Amino acid sequence: MKKIFKYIGMIFKGFWKAITFVRLALVNLIFLITLGLLYFIYSTGGSVTPSVAQKSALVLNISGPIVEQSRYVNPMDSVAGSLFGEDIPSENLLFDIVDTIRHAKDDEKITGIVLALGNMPETNLTKLRYIAKAINEFKASGKPVYAAGDFYNQSQYYLASYADKIYLAPDGAVLIKGYSAYSMYYKTLLEKLDVNTHVFRVGTYKSAIEPFVRDDMSKAAKESASRWLGQLWGAYVDDVATNRQVSKQTLNPSMKEFLAQLEEQDGDLAGLSLELGLVDELATRQQVRADLVEVFGSNGEDSYQHVDYYQYMTTLKPEFDSAKDDIAVVVASGAIMDGSQPQGTAGGDTVSALLRQARNDDNVKAVVLRVDSPGGSAFASEVIRNEIQALREAGKPVVASMSSLAASGGYWISMSADKIVAQPTTLTGSIGIFSVITTFEKGLNKLGVYTDGVGTSPFSGVGITTGLSKGASDALQLGIEHGYHRFVNLVSENRNIDINNMDSIAQGRVWTGQDAEKFGLVDKMGDFDDAITLAAELAKLDDYNLYWVEEPLTPAQEFIQNLMNEVKVKLGLDVYALIPHTLRPAATQIIQDTSLLSSFNDPKGQYAFCLNCQVN
Repeated sequence: MKKIFKYIGMIFKGFWKAITFVRLALVNLIFLITLGLLYFIYSTGGSVTPSVAQKSALVLNISGPIVEQSRYVNPMDSVAGSLFGEDIPSENLLFDIVDTIRHAKDDEKITGIVLALGNMPETNLTKLRYIAKAINEFKASGKPVYAAGDFYNQSQYYLASYADKIYLAPDGAVLIKGYSAYSMYYKTLLEKLDVNTHVFRVGTYKSAIEPFVRDDMSKAAKESASRWLGQLWGAYVDDVATNRQVSKQTLNPSMKEFLAQLEEQDGDLAGLSLELGLVDELATRQQVRADLVEVFGSNGEDSYQHVDYYQYMTTLKPEFDSAKDDIAVVVASGAIMDGSQPQGTAGGDTVSALLRQARNDDNVKAVVLRVDSPGGSAFASEVIRNEIQALREAGKPVVASMSSLAASGGYWISMSADKIVAQPTTLTGSIGIFSVITTFEKGLNKLGVYTDGVGTSPFSGVGITTGLSKGASDALQLGIEHGYHRFVNLVSENRNIDINNMDSIAQGRVWTGQDAEKFGLVDKMGDFDDAITLAAELAKLDDYNLYWVEEPLTPAQEFIQNLMNEVKVKLGLDVYALIPHTLRPAATQIIQDTSLLSSFNDPKGQYAFCLNCQVN
């Protein structure tokens, strides 16, 4: 009888497995068909491929962050991140923006540019300067540039200052606040939660771990930050004052002076902006459109003849050079992490594989490593640096092109290049190393949870629930000191700097590009274009192609990313709007700090990372 029931049970179990399989297969099939239909609807939707049918103004309506390398975003990560204050809007590649403006310069159908930057977030000055360079080239062709906005944040106004004429809404404002480096500090919170934070570091100015062990910024960190913040702000003020032909003091008043000026205007910020010469005309949107119709002609729909940036990009066809030699460009953008990582993060294995690909390609004669990174894993940084050395040993010159940030691990991966090119506003250096470990034994003990047992060595019982012994702490500190001395010695050897001078250069200090050049940490000031030219000179190339070495997305990743972008653009999805506006800055800061911890995956727990290089 038991055997009969057993057989019956097996039969029902088999039926249930079959039903479950069919159910899951049908659900997955329906899901894939739905995705396909959505993609078809939103990618076609009866729309026609945009083209510039007649002479038009190019509206530079950049929306979303400007990045060196776009990242693949998992759809669920995008939604979850948005709900918690980390909206992931469409990213704009810096090089796409510059290339599009340069193409428009020579396009007979583009008669001018209108800067409509209301949706462009704050952007690092180094990136803005590269875009401004392209705008100046456009103006040099004789075509006009106008800026129109209701409000201008600091970055928007920087680019607007390059326009021939700036319009501002009568009830708008130019919001220039200067640069700052503020962080949230969690020492007291962690103590209240009974979380032990164990810190091991070398470098007086290595302040990456301060938010977890202090309630304020240390004097040394303030000293370092004040220097480079002052240089960045000085560069901003110099550029804008020159563009607008106003005094530097106009852009940098004391609070007393500002209040007196505002009082004279009866609190009218727009009127004050006009009085100070920051803008040329106060005009409503209707008035701006009417003015631009006179310049660019009417489109027959109560506006001027124009094509927006995203539409115009779709009309551009890739250019294929006939040169047989290539200069490869490898981008290392984001935190440096161990192993293979997605785009937007500099995985040690990922970036080194791209460099190795360039080394093994006979058509590649030189490599430009484009770095925009605060650093990260010391081990992963060394993996990447080893590939740079291998390229040089293979006879292929390497030029490191520093973007906004190439500090700590970002400098580690750059220092072995034949030449290093940085901008005066690049943040680099931060030669130091640290480790941070959190343990929870105190909090668990208060809850009545204890850890006990036996092990075979002094390190067997070390863990997040047991804490660190004095011996384990000493061992970790010795390892950090070894890592620091290795970092310093490598810089000394690769940059031909006397080891006796390294102490005044290192210790975790952050330097701007112009200071770094004085100390020998970089070779020359210049942007990406200059780095390419220098690479060509080192490889003795007169004619060459630019070959962007990238790890391609899988077909599934590309399909999903395109689908999410299409849906977001068509439906205007913005989950970030669910967060109250006043809470967004704090929510964003907390997300950034917690994501920092998630990027710490060094096998030895040793990090060359510059947290306080983030400019507010």
